[in-house]
Amino acid sequence: MNEMLKLGNQLCFPLYACAKEVVRRYTPLLEPHGLTYTQYIAMMVMWEHKSISVKDMGKLLFLDSGTLTPMLKKMEKAGWINRQRSKEDERKVILTITERGEQLQEEVAEIPVKMAGCVTLENEESIQLYTLLHKMMKTF
Repeated sequence: MNEMLKLGNQLCFPLYACAKEVVRRYTPLLEPHGLTYTQYIAMMVMWEHKSISVKDMGKLLFLDSGTLTPMLKKMEKAGWINRQRSKEDERKVILTITERGEQLQEEVAEIPVKMAGCVTLENEESIQLYTLLHKMMKTF
C-alpha cells in the first residue's frame, strides 16, 4: 500500500476529527441559545465589527455566500442582525448587529470558559496550535 494513502499518515484526518469533535462539544452549549456553531462564529464577527458586509464576513469565516445567505436570513429572523443593501452599491449587503444580538453576547459569555475545560492542552501548546493553524489558514 502507498504510505501516503494510510490514514495514520494524513494531516487532514486529525484536523477533521478534532474540528468535528469541537463542534460536537459546542452543540449542547449553543442549543439553549438557539445557535448553531456557524451562527456562533458569525455572531463573534458581529460582536467585534457591529456592521460588516456579507462579503467581508465570508472572508473572515472562510464561507461562501451560498452558505452564508440562508444562515444570515435565519439570524435576521431570530432578531440578532439586520441585513440591508448598501446605499452606495446595491450589490452589497450590509449586516448590522441588533440590540438582541448584543444581548446574546452576554448570554453566551461563559461558553469559551466551558469549552476551554474540554481541551487537554497546556497553555503553551494551545498557543502553538493556534499559531500553526492560522499559518495554515493563510495558505487557503
